[in-house]
Amino acid sequence: MSKGPGLFSDIGKKAKDLLTKDYNSDQKFTVSTYSDAGVALTSTAVKKGGLSTGDIVTQYKYKNTVVDVKVDTESNIATTFTINEIVPSTKTIASFKVPDYNSGKLEVQYFHDHATFTTAVALNQSPAIDFSATIGTPTIAFGAEGGYDTTSGNFTKYTAGISVNKPDQSASIILGDKGDSIRASYVHFLDVLKRTAAVGEITRKFSTNENTFTVGGSYAIDLLTVVKAKLNNHGKLGALLQHEVIPKSLLTISGEIDTKALDKNPRFGVAIALKP
Repeated sequence: MSKGPGLFSDIGKKAKDLLTKDYNSDQKFTVSTYSDAGVALTSTAVKKGGLSTGDIVTQYKYKNTVVDVKVDTESNIATTFTINEIVPSTKTIASFKVPDYNSGKLEVQYFHDHATFTTAVALNQSPAIDFSATIGTPTIAFGAEGGYDTTSGNFTKYTAGISVNKPDQSASIILGDKGDSIRASYVHFLDVLKRTAAVGEITRKFSTNENTFTVGGSYAIDLLTVVKAKLNNHGKLGALLQHEVIPKSLLTISGEIDTKALDKNPRFGVAIALKP
C-alpha cells in the first residue's frame, strides 16, 4: 500500500482514541490464542448490568487474504473477507451476517501516494452507498465522505474534514452531521513511544447552540502501566488504569462519574485481555 494521506476515517482518530478507547463501565474478559498455521481464536465475555453476552471470533490469514468469523450468544454469525491487492493498491472487504441476509456489504479501498478513495455498497435490493475521498500527504490531508440512499434518493450524511500531522502532534477539524456540527481536536505527544500525551477537543452543535469541551491525556507510569483521564465541561469525569500483566495481556480498570448529577454513583468497568 502507498504512504499517502490515509483514509477519511483516520482524520481526528488520534484524539478520538485518546478520549474513548478502553473506557468502559462493563466487566469484560477476553482470551486470544494463535497458531503457527495463521489461525487466531478470540473468546470474549461481557457483563453489563444484569445481562451477560459473549462471542467467539476465529481469524484465518493466508497470503493476502484474511477471513474473520464471529459467532455470538444470540446465534448471529458474522463473516468478513479482507483481500489485499486484488488490483494493485486496493483493499477489498466483503461482509455478511446470518440470519440477517440483508446485512451484506462490499467495500473497496484505493490507496495512492496523494489520495485515497473508498466505496461501500450494501448487498440488498435497496442498497445504500457510502463513499469517501482524501487528498494530500501524511502531513496534511483534506477529505470528505457521504452516504446515499438509493430508495429515497436522498443523501443520508455528508462530512468534511482536514488534518495536520507531525511526529509529536496532530490537529483536525471535522464538519459533520450534514453541516450541523463542527469538531476540532488537538493531540500533543510527550514521549517517543507516544504513550504520554495531552488532548483537547471542542464540539459545537449549531441547531442547539450546545458546546462540549473535553480535555484529557495519558501518562506512562512505566513500560507496563498507563493511566488515562478525561473531563468535559458538563462535569463528566473518566479515568482508567491499564497494566500489561504478561506480554500482550492487559488488565484495564476504568470508571466514570457525572460530577454535576444529583446521584453521583460512579460506574466502573474491568477488562482483561489475555494473549498467550
